[in-house]
Parts: sequence; C-alpha cells; structure tokens
Amino acid sequence: MRSDLDIIVNWIPNNSRLLDLACGEGELLARLKQDKQVEGYGLEIDNRQINACIQNNVNAIYQDITQGLDNFADASFDMVVMTQALQVMREPHKVLADMLRIGKECIVTFPNFGHWKARWHLLTKGRMPVSDLLPYEWYDTPNIHFCTFKDFEVLCHEMDIDVLHREVVAEAGLGEQLKNVQPNLFGVTALYHLRKK
Repeated sequence: MRSDLDIIVNWIPNNSRLLDLACGEGELLARLKQDKQVEGYGLEIDNRQINACIQNNVNAIYQDITQGLDNFADASFDMVVMTQALQVMREPHKVLADMLRIGKECIVTFPNFGHWKARWHLLTKGRMPVSDLLPYEWYDTPNIHFCTFKDFEVLCHEMDIDVLHREVVAEAGLGEQLKNVQPNLFGVTALYHLRKK
C-alpha cells in the first residue's frame, strides 16, 4: 500500500462513515473496512476501476466529481477522502468546499509540484518534468492544476479551513530528514486533514 494511504488510515477513527472520491480500485476503503470497521462508498469515473472495487468488496458508485456532489446531503459523512486527484479537478476549490459540506472532516492528498527535483528539471532541462509519480508529458497529463504545499495552505486560509494535520511524504535519505523543515522543497506528496472553521 502507498505510504500516504498508511498515514490516512491512522487519521480515520474506527466505525466512521466515509466517502472516498476518485477511489480507484477501492484499496483504501477495503483496508478501512477491515482494519477500522469503516462503512462507506467510493466514487469513481472509470468503469474498470469500479469493477475492481466490486472484486475488492467495496461499494462504488459511478460519478464524475467535476460535475459536483449535490446528490449528497450536508454532513452525511464523518469523513470525505480524496487521494492524488485534487490536481485533476477543473475547480479544486469547489470540490474542496463540497467535501467539507458533506463531511464533518476531509482528507486530501496531492503531488507537490514544488519539489526540488521538479524545480531542478525545469531549471536545467527547460521542460516539464516526468517522473514515476507524474509519468505524463505536459500535453497528455490529467493534472491541470499544479499545486504546492504553500499554494494549498493559502487556499485553506482563504476558505476558512482549519488544518488539523499535515504530513509530508518524501524520498528516503536527505528528503526524509528535511521534509518537515522545508516541505515545499522536499515533500513529494502532501497530506492534509481538514475541517471547516
């Protein structure tokens, strides 16, 4: 399991009611059901991923999150989670507002586009970086909103959102040692646990 998902599991209380946006194959929900007795649903737009959810015994609903979440009532979940998908949303600020409307709290993870390797690649090669985490060229990437830790924290401030926890996933070695001192420079993945003020 991805290291960011391990952190998320620790942030979610037992017996929570959870909605997982862009749930993929349902890996997180399956683990939460087993380890934390979480009840919940995943939303996904890819039919192949929904089939994988069904095989993983995860309840998945076909829904395009970019069209909104108006079909969910206010405070209908304890927690709403979205991992590695905020950067592909057309209007991430609206998705975030919806997450905090339908959930008492939310967890968001996204790749940090301010990581030193991305900066170095741009500086030395003059091209958008391609990596294991972001394996797309600039012209075929689903990532349309490039975001850093600082960008996201400014957005949270503007939207009156409290950051309950922030974690940084970094590369082993120097990155792991410096991730909390300079998360915007050394963090590969950002994790935020949030609630409305």
